[in-house]
Amino acid sequence: MEFEFDIHKIFLEPITKLDSTLLPQRRPLVSSSEAEKQIMKVLDDIGKASAKAQRLPAPITSASRMQTNQHHLYILKDCTPKTAGRGLVIGFLKVGYKKLFVLDRKGSHIEAEPLCILDFYIHESLQRHGFGKELFGFMLRIEQVEPQHLAIDRPSEKFLSFLWKHYNLRAVIPQVNNFVIFEGFFRDRKAPGRKLPPKRAEGEIKPYSLSERDCKDWAGEMTFLRHEEGLPWPFSQGQSSLNRAGSLGSSPTRPRVIPREDEFVKSLRTCRPHSLQRAANGEQEDSSQRRRTR
Repeated sequence: MEFEFDIHKIFLEPITKLDSTLLPQRRPLVSSSEAEKQIMKVLDDIGKASAKAQRLPAPITSASRMQTNQHHLYILKDCTPKTAGRGLVIGFLKVGYKKLFVLDRKGSHIEAEPLCILDFYIHESLQRHGFGKELFGFMLRIEQVEPQHLAIDRPSEKFLSFLWKHYNLRAVIPQVNNFVIFEGFFRDRKAPGRKLPPKRAEGEIKPYSLSERDCKDWAGEMTFLRHEEGLPWPFSQGQSSLNRAGSLGSSPTRPRVIPREDEFVKSLRTCRPHSLQRAANGEQEDSSQRRRTR
């Protein structure tokens, strides 16, 4: 890709590494403000070209995205004599660490934070000339990572063929997200992933069912109804609770009064039947007990 300014004055190396500061390691030959302006222009244009080549609705690489993320971007320029004038950009490779939940061959979920390939683009007119291999190999050396330990975000068929041809990466471990990992991803990693425990199968939820805690509370109350006689309040309060209440300057707390089981059952038997039930039994309702509706 060609630009209106001299690429060789802002990118002094064949491959330049950029981070969120957008400043190359070697100082450009133009002013800082002019270099920043030109670098932002390069990033925006190559990001649009990559999105167009991948048929994406919007670019995933831009100057603003680089400034707000901890990513590394490697730019490859053409150093041949024919471009000695202004130079041109051949392509770029963007990588970054991301926390992912990946599946191994057994289907177990593993939490890992691998280096991910986020965007990779070589200009269409310069593909199949070895530039992609040069750029990718440079990134592996700088980041000190093995190809099988990478995770690739939505790779194209062309990119998968590239990895197969140059790095023998062909056995894909299926995932449920957009990332692709290969056989060997979990072997000899510098930071091994953390295996997550399997999800416990959820049992059937029955309506109006009592939880274990509710059953224990109910059983405790029934035991109290059967065996607890005790003294009337406030004499039923323990000495410690009385002393504590007095020390705080407040009256003792009245406990909850729970009727005895036999009294409660007896009260249910002596309740007056409903008027509809009495009518069904042929009983006459006392007119004095009727509610006035007019």
